[in-house]
Amino acid sequence: MKSGVDIIDQASLIVAHDEGNAFEAVVPPIVQTSLFTFSSYAEMEATYRGEKVRPTYTRGLNPTVRHFEEMLAKLEGGEDALGFASGMAAISSTVLSFVEPGDRIVCVKHCYPDAYRLFGTLLKRYRIDVAYVDGLDEEAVAKALPGAKLFYMESPTSWVMEAHDVGALAALARRHGVTSVIDNSWASPIFQQPLALGADLVVHSASKYLGGHSDVVAGVVTGSRELIQKIRSIAYPYLGGKLSPFDAWLLIRGLRTLPMRMKAHEAAALSIARRLADHDAVETVCHPGLGNQLPPGLSGTSGLFSFIFREGADIPAFTNALSLFQLGVSWGGHESLIVPGRIVLAQAAQPNSAVDFGISPRSIRLHVGLEGADMLWSDLEGAIAAAL
Repeated sequence: MKSGVDIIDQASLIVAHDEGNAFEAVVPPIVQTSLFTFSSYAEMEATYRGEKVRPTYTRGLNPTVRHFEEMLAKLEGGEDALGFASGMAAISSTVLSFVEPGDRIVCVKHCYPDAYRLFGTLLKRYRIDVAYVDGLDEEAVAKALPGAKLFYMESPTSWVMEAHDVGALAALARRHGVTSVIDNSWASPIFQQPLALGADLVVHSASKYLGGHSDVVAGVVTGSRELIQKIRSIAYPYLGGKLSPFDAWLLIRGLRTLPMRMKAHEAAALSIARRLADHDAVETVCHPGLGNQLPPGLSGTSGLFSFIFREGADIPAFTNALSLFQLGVSWGGHESLIVPGRIVLAQAAQPNSAVDFGISPRSIRLHVGLEGADMLWSDLEGAIAAAL
């Protein structure tokens, strides 16, 4: 596995002119086709025997999708990557490629709610047990790992934004022969490169910062050739969560500006988080950048964090008074968004969710977009006044 690279090196990887584009185009063309034909019986036979690797059907291999996969693998320091139609397609295909009935997964607490639901519904049907541990408690992680097949991480975690020492946790997994997977959507490869820290596989909801424009739903996993080939052969062809050529093209476009966008999101979100931390109406701000220092391996922060109101705030009044921040799920685009914790806790089929996800009913998750920190703070400040 390649070692991590800094932001300048990453920028040079993704903004350089692509070599070999048709017509010497600056932007690679979209190969929008469902299938590819063969020039002869011998070529088709050699391909199906595995003696020749070439596109045959876009559900398996497509040049535009492959271009995106190669770019992402370079950014994360991986040997190979595999694109999917959504982040959950990437997560489910990855997990199902490494576990069998009777196996056990160890997962950090406060993981992405839909990943939690996957583990608690579909995997439970196949007698796959999932144990949840505090990622900040390395001793508890070490005790849980023996006998596990997979260790699933997020850092920072969803909603509560706990940032872990990914290198230390990955080392524990490797010591016990457990394959480690981490969702790196929050930090992106610009601010965290888990493969260089020792993790085995990295997944992304590419709908978030990798795409960056809120116009694509996609996912990706990267790691060693051996592990990616296992996913490619076991789950990828049959679950059908294939990334489309057009969505891959949008992701290629998004990657070009990723380093600059991440720095802008970081600066604006930190500015707002600090102002919220000083506000009398706010009990807690959950942002890893407000601590004394970031954990090893995390070199920056993104635009996603949460805060918790003190008792007595009228949360519906707060949300309805906002104009720049819009009520909406997802994050990672140019626009600023909020999700009230109370809404998430009210979602159907979510027992004990306050314990499972660490979400307070007085919490608000913010995604700070690119509209400008001062304008966004004015919007929040007015809405907080309306809630008191």
